[in-house]
Amino acid sequence: MKEMWDKRYKAEEFVYGKEVNAFLKDCLDRLPLKGEYLFPAEGEGRNGVYAAQRGLSVFALDISSQGKKKALALAEEKGVHIKYEVGDIADLNLEENSFDGAVFISAHFPPHLRSFYHQKIARLIKPGGYVILEGFSKSNLPLREANPEIGGPKNVDMLFSIEEIREDFKDFKIVELQEVERELHEGSLHNGMARVIRFVGSKE
Repeated sequence: MKEMWDKRYKAEEFVYGKEVNAFLKDCLDRLPLKGEYLFPAEGEGRNGVYAAQRGLSVFALDISSQGKKKALALAEEKGVHIKYEVGDIADLNLEENSFDGAVFISAHFPPHLRSFYHQKIARLIKPGGYVILEGFSKSNLPLREANPEIGGPKNVDMLFSIEEIREDFKDFKIVELQEVERELHEGSLHNGMARVIRFVGSKE
């Protein structure tokens, strides 16, 4: 898996673009987000860098060293600082209740690890902190088959359902949890009409 992402991110272009995800931008505009946020599977840094521009302290995480290299270059280009670790979230010695929130954008994990990662990260968040998530829905698969340019996992078990997200973050008050269809324009790998799950939760 690491080799695949390193190969993808080694390209000179930012394969998902440099612009922030539209849902995250909307959340930053309307929610009282502050403090330090964890960005798992942050890749080339477009979302964490934008969040840093908006005043958040950003701790980015990914298994790809090539992703980190590009993310730090983007942060320098935008005049902000982000902390970025390369590794597996399971291997990091992070204290519970130490982050003000977490942002998952297109962060799809192997099915046998999804709930484990989600619940581990949930425990790292302080009471009152937020989780923001947008990822491809299980119902996106037929759309992807019709238009591969949409991107996203080909394995339905790596895609999200409302029920799974509700269960993974059961200690969170649901601010928003819905499946929507939206047009993607994210670099060269996410383009076209897709179905996504969107979740905002506040830890109780």
